[in-house]
Amino acid sequence: MAKNLGEMSFLDHLEELRWLLVRSTIAVLVCATIAFFFSDFIFDQIIFGPKNPDFITYKWFCELSQRFGLDESLCVTEIPMRIQSREMGGQFSAHMWTSITAGFIIGFPIILWEFWKFISPALYEKERKYAKLFIFVASMLFFIGVLFGYYLIAPLSVNFLANYNVSNQIFNDIDLTSYISLLRSSTVASGLLFELPIIIYFLTKIGLVTPSFLRKYRKYTLIIVLVLSAIITPPDILSQIVVAIPIMILYEISILISAAVVKKELQTKEIVKK
Repeated sequence: MAKNLGEMSFLDHLEELRWLLVRSTIAVLVCATIAFFFSDFIFDQIIFGPKNPDFITYKWFCELSQRFGLDESLCVTEIPMRIQSREMGGQFSAHMWTSITAGFIIGFPIILWEFWKFISPALYEKERKYAKLFIFVASMLFFIGVLFGYYLIAPLSVNFLANYNVSNQIFNDIDLTSYISLLRSSTVASGLLFELPIIIYFLTKIGLVTPSFLRKYRKYTLIIVLVLSAIITPPDILSQIVVAIPIMILYEISILISAAVVKKELQTKEIVKK
């Protein structure tokens, strides 16, 4: 870590953090305002996409099941549910919060840039040169995670929960806010989950995580991932594997990154000693 952090007092750090939050909030609100005027596309094409049987994910799983000789066991022909709004301001509230969520997703690179400016004084000069690379990689990981959540986690969850019933006398009239909440948690959570390599990098830099720690708990992580995959996917091995594999790949990449950081730190200490 660089030493110029000592030049700033605790109150100076709080002031910098305050302006980071202010600028990030403004960026999200600007992006949210733009998204607000594209409600037709966002709701009809994106939000309600996973509830349609002809959604691309369902077609892909159907083709995949047929290719592996599973007949049409993964083919979706109907999603028995309807979306309803039961509150006077339900649709307006859904419009507002969906726009804010879209603003957060679109403005995420700006938030990363503000975060980088906040932590850059604590980095070595040569580490600050990787600002553009950091923003690009972290943004790509986030967007890939959002797409992973939208095209895999969300439709599998929607299909499973819509077809789950305890009695044939019950029909799923799903509240609009509940449906959007499922999509929001699936996409945003997946996007943040895909930031795992970046998080591990910084945790390793400050000494909270080591490669040996990550390797030691690898098997427990695998169990947790498989359990979560079993919960959110239909009861078949194929779909569980499709969801679990990318997450475990991320975990393995995080181990390699942690090992590279530790190796670099040791080399730096050796150079300093000499």
